[in-house]
Amino acid sequence: MRPLDILRTALFALRGNWLRSALTSLGVIIGIAAVIVMVSIGQGTQAEIDKLVSGLGSQRLDISGAGGIGPGGARLAQGSRWSLNEGDVEAIRNEVPEAQYVAGSLRGGTQVVFAENNASTQWQGVQPDWFAINGWEIASGDGFQPNDYGGASKPVILGETVRRELFGDQDGIGQTIRLGRVPFTVVGVLKPKGQGGFGQDQDDIVVVPLETARRRLSTSQGMPPGAVQQISVGVDDARNLDVAQSEIEALLRQRHKIQPGADDDFVVRNISQIVATRTQTTNLMSKLLGAVAGICLVIGGIGIMNIMLVSVTERIREIGLRLAVGAGPRDIRAQFLAEAMLISLIGGVIGIAIGIVGALIVGKFSELPVQLNAQVVALAAAFSIATGLFFGYYPASKASRLDPIEALRSQ
Repeated sequence: MRPLDILRTALFALRGNWLRSALTSLGVIIGIAAVIVMVSIGQGTQAEIDKLVSGLGSQRLDISGAGGIGPGGARLAQGSRWSLNEGDVEAIRNEVPEAQYVAGSLRGGTQVVFAENNASTQWQGVQPDWFAINGWEIASGDGFQPNDYGGASKPVILGETVRRELFGDQDGIGQTIRLGRVPFTVVGVLKPKGQGGFGQDQDDIVVVPLETARRRLSTSQGMPPGAVQQISVGVDDARNLDVAQSEIEALLRQRHKIQPGADDDFVVRNISQIVATRTQTTNLMSKLLGAVAGICLVIGGIGIMNIMLVSVTERIREIGLRLAVGAGPRDIRAQFLAEAMLISLIGGVIGIAIGIVGALIVGKFSELPVQLNAQVVALAAAFSIATGLFFGYYPASKASRLDPIEALRSQ
């Protein structure tokens, strides 16, 4: 039989029992739809992790003060103790070989005002290496000059969101704005970064030199001279993150005179640990969804095998007649295999459509990230073909091995 004849015969056989064929393909439909949704969520989550790594920097460590015990025995938040200072920054820069960039920083919230425009934003008081560690570049203006870090001048660099709210289409270079009640001169605008890995607007920020922030903006009571809230470290190679973390922890324990067995008064955050946690969560979710999709496909495949075995039993005389008039076992096997694959393919097409719609709905109405592309659809189609081929082969093989005489005697 020619391939076209086999396809025509298979379609005729399925049309005669269309309701049974439709119900048989239901398991495949659910399985393929689950595969599409699963892979789309997995790819979307991986893209979010890549975005998180890009936003935080793939080769960095962040050090902040540990939370202490406040009045009444209440535990204070991380970073609430002034346990870090500029001396720690210099020590890390000089004594940790893997530290390529080191910068201390202060931060806080303020109201930014220019003429009748104002915005509520976050300020960062930084040292020079802060820009390289965080991947910030100057879009316009000159940025800070070396003498700006002495604390006498009051320059400010604006994030794109703040610039737009204050100046509209203008860059604002050279204009005087107020941070709280203190006048500052705009010397630069940062290149926009957009939304960060945690959903925050990275461009809603203003940057000033560290010493200027300490003298003009920080209102914290009891802040020791030279104190910083955070130290950011850019490591020369991502493979050295763990080594650098161990060296920094040992160095700070020594500088802060922390006795063996006592708790650290600082916390080191390793970006690789954050990424590993997010990746582990993603993999667990993907495996769970994959198990659901796999079970659905197996159930659908078993349904196909069951119905094809019933079909072989119902059509024994037809098979015997075809063998008697010249059809070979190969033709019989091809016919029944084509029927099984058609059921699976039809279910696969419907499942792909449902899966695409389902993925779009998940992306729109839930917080799960979804990334749908042609590779997902191709993978689903391959699963559909493989299911029909695998579970349809045994019934087709059984039909092809029937003896023509015994088949014609069957009632």
